[in-house]
Formats: sequence, C-alpha cells, structure tokens
Amino acid sequence: MILWDESGEIHESRWRSENGIQAHKKVVLANDTLTADSAYRLACEGTAMLWRGDFQNARQLLQALVRRVDKPPKKSTRADRLEKEKQKSPLDTFNLYRLSQSQRARILGMLLIQMNADHSISLRRAPDVREACLEAYGVQTDAYVISLRELLGVISAHEWRKNGVPILARGEDAICVHPHYGVFSPIRGEYIQLVCNAAWPKSIQANSTAFDIGTGTGALSVVLAMRDIQKIVATDVDVRAIVCAQDNIERLGLSSQVQIEKTDLFPAGKAALIVCNPPWLPARPSSSLEHAIYDPESRMLKGFLAGLKEHLLPKGEGWLILSDLAEHLGLRTRQTLLAWIEEAGLYVVGREDAKPGHKKVFDQTDALHAARSAEITSLWRLAVKFSE
Repeated sequence: MILWDESGEIHESRWRSENGIQAHKKVVLANDTLTADSAYRLACEGTAMLWRGDFQNARQLLQALVRRVDKPPKKSTRADRLEKEKQKSPLDTFNLYRLSQSQRARILGMLLIQMNADHSISLRRAPDVREACLEAYGVQTDAYVISLRELLGVISAHEWRKNGVPILARGEDAICVHPHYGVFSPIRGEYIQLVCNAAWPKSIQANSTAFDIGTGTGALSVVLAMRDIQKIVATDVDVRAIVCAQDNIERLGLSSQVQIEKTDLFPAGKAALIVCNPPWLPARPSSSLEHAIYDPESRMLKGFLAGLKEHLLPKGEGWLILSDLAEHLGLRTRQTLLAWIEEAGLYVVGREDAKPGHKKVFDQTDALHAARSAEITSLWRLAVKFSE
C-alpha cells in the first residue's frame, strides 16, 4: 500500500510496479503549479509526487525530468567523457551503465498517477487507458497508484500489441506477431533472419519436428511453421509469454502445427531441431520486465546446452541464437561458451553470423557504444558428439 496526506487526512491505495520499485514512503501532492526544477529536486531527494493536475501537463513534466536526468555535467566536455570511458574496462562501463539506468528509473518513477479500479483516470485531459491497463494487469477490484513512466510503457505496449511487429514477408503482406505487455518484442530482425536462412539438419527430412525453447511471443515458432516444419512444441515458463504465444499462433492459423506448453526449458520427447534464443546477458534482472534481457549466471543458456543431447533425435541439431555482446562487455568469454558446449557432449556443426542494425549500434552517445558497435549475433548449429 502507498499512503499520503490529503486535506489533513491520510489516504491509502494499492501500489503497483512491474519495474520492481517499492511503494514510496514520502509522497506529496503535485499539480500544474509545480515547476520542473522543483519536481527534479523532490525526485532526487526521494520524494514521490502524486499528480492532481492536468494529465497532459504531467506528461510534459516527465519529459522535462528526462532532459534533466540525461543532461551531462556542465564541466565535462564530450572529449573529456570519451577519454574517461577509454580508461574504464568494458565490465566497469557496463556496471556503471546499469547503476545509472537504475538511478534514472528511480528519479523518473517519482511522478505518480492514481488509477480507478476500472483502470480509468480521474484527471483533466486524461486518455482512455482502460483497455491497455486491462491487457497488462487484468481485472482489478481496487483503485491503485502507478508511476506515470510505467503507465506510458503500458500504453506503448498496447500499441505494439494492436499494430503487431513484422517478422516475415509473404508476398506483398507482412506476417506479424503481436507482443503482449511484459513479453519481449522481436524488434531485432537479424536473429529472425538467421533462422529463416539456416539449412535444415538431415533428420528433418525423416522427422519434421522442432522444439522452440523460451518461445516468448512465439515468433520463432511462426518462422519454423512457415518453413513447413510439421510439428513444433514451443515452451516457456512465463504465463504472459504462454498467453501471448498462443494468441499469435491462433491469429495466424498455425494451431495444427504449433503446440504451446508451460514448462522449464524442454518438453518431453525428442525433436530433429531444437531452437533457443536465451537472454543474451549473464546478469541479474532488476525487474520482471528484464528477464528477456538478463539471464542470471547464464542459467537458461547452460540449461539448454546441458539438456540438448538428451532431447535431440539422431542427426538432429540444436540452434543456439546468441549475441556476443556479453563477450564485448567482459561478462563472458568465447572460451567459456565453447567449454560449456564441449562439456554438454556437443560440437559446433557451423555458425551463421549477422550484424545488428538497430539504432543503438550507431549511437555514439550510448554508454555501451563500443561494445554494441562490435556486436555480432550468431546462430550456432550444434550436434551431439560422435553421432552417426
């Protein structure tokens, strides 16, 4: 619960945060008279602001806070900052980046909005966000308070879900998946293309079966189905991902080919092809929304490699889709990855590489630019050692 004083009375409401932020202890009321400088000072001091003014003015205030948070120190020139960056190790840079992102999220999360139980907002010029919040949070029986920043994320996720993300072209039309809130959107097309272009293992001809481990939106299952794999079992442990993948498979009329299962890593049985696109960075997620990016102690990656041999048919292959960003950040070495493959009784049949083309690769102001600009995404084709 979150509490605040309003007109001399203590009020309380349920607190909601998918970003893992605890309910704020210091809360003041704020309205259109609050200046951006004052709001920034309050946020830095750890005081949250429950908004009582015009909704659109709250959005403008949040944008002003973003500009203040992202503004570099006056005494530091760009050349000075670049020189300091050169003196840090990649791992130091990554750790400082995560710390700064955490501090940024904390400050920007101090502007709060009170939501009614039906997900409506009782503020001037507030948009109708009931459908977006219903998709993200389900039916609620009580009013709740949320950060404006998280609410805008919910609205953005609703637009992704409504419009879809193209993953394949079929003639003049695009095949789309529709990401749900909290399920990672397949906006990085290079890994999709790698799965589209990779040659099938020999065993596919005799047994057209595949497993998609950690399916998320179901995007890779869609690609495999469109490439005429007859039976695909897609797995995930996240309830939102299961619902999202099922929705996408049904939308595209692929239910006869693709079966969705809630399980950790592998389903029962064996397949000719097993595909896995685990989170690429071995670090601890700070919220539930980061589980698609960070894999603590490489648990999913190591689990996939360790269990692959048991679930592959003879002459089958496991396709591991993995970026080498972790290597450029000093989080994992190539030798470590190869050792895990060796320990699992596997060998590398081949590897297909792709250079990412997302905008951060070209953003020289990004703290991780050096690593991102060198990043390669690979599809590792793995097979069981000594198999015929």
